[in-house]
Amino acid sequence: MTAAAKLEGLIATFPSLLVGYSGGVDSALLAVVAQRVLGGRRAVAAMGISPSYPAVQREQALDVARQFDLNVVQIHTEEMTDPAYLANSTDRCYFCKRELWAKLSALARERGLAIVADGTNADDLTEHRPGLQAAAEHEIRSPLAEVGYSKADVRREARALGIPIWDKPAAPCLSSRVMYGLSITARRLAQVEQGEALLRAVGVEGDLRVRHRAQEARIEVAPSQFGRVRARAGHIGERLLALGFDRVTLDLRGYRRGSLLEAGELALELLAERT
Repeated sequence: MTAAAKLEGLIATFPSLLVGYSGGVDSALLAVVAQRVLGGRRAVAAMGISPSYPAVQREQALDVARQFDLNVVQIHTEEMTDPAYLANSTDRCYFCKRELWAKLSALARERGLAIVADGTNADDLTEHRPGLQAAAEHEIRSPLAEVGYSKADVRREARALGIPIWDKPAAPCLSSRVMYGLSITARRLAQVEQGEALLRAVGVEGDLRVRHRAQEARIEVAPSQFGRVRARAGHIGERLLALGFDRVTLDLRGYRRGSLLEAGELALELLAERT
């Protein structure tokens, strides 16, 4: 039996399903397959909206929903009122997901939906993801991981189904860019969001991050994109300084997941500094 058949077979056993729908490729695939198997009345794609959710990702999620006629519900989450979340410890994601799953579980009960699920895939289970504990506490299912989908499997199946974001870079919440121990604020999230939009606007492709390190904006892009950053370094530096940073650097190790957990000095290239 193929992985796709296993996924459809598992979802077919659910009386009804609410998918935590972020608009990333994982949750998009799960929501699309759920809609195909269960239909729009028994499958709901629920989006948690907050300042940590990038506006561009929200629009992307809604575009996919329109294309596949997903039954979408948008609900506001309130992690920005939780002191434990705002403190931004290394388990910050736990507090974010605790709020999200509490809200979505309540929505599922209100609508009579039997199962709540997320887009966790098998690869995610090997990474630093404190949010998985919150999911376990709320008995959230992970159908993709349960049938053994890797990230590569997800992208391959999404492409086969015509989901347009099948090859889009991962886009976790904006708070994931803020240095641990530096409190989460709406202003800092806006600085990150606008900084990353700037990099996209000057043509940077693939995975990228503007890591918020208090007064420093540290840019992470694939090494193949260093030339594009350097070619527009003056413009990028000027704009990021205008957003309120005092220093702008390029991380010469390139984009990688989990860099905020790394210790020691890194090789950096100074792009701009306030005088």
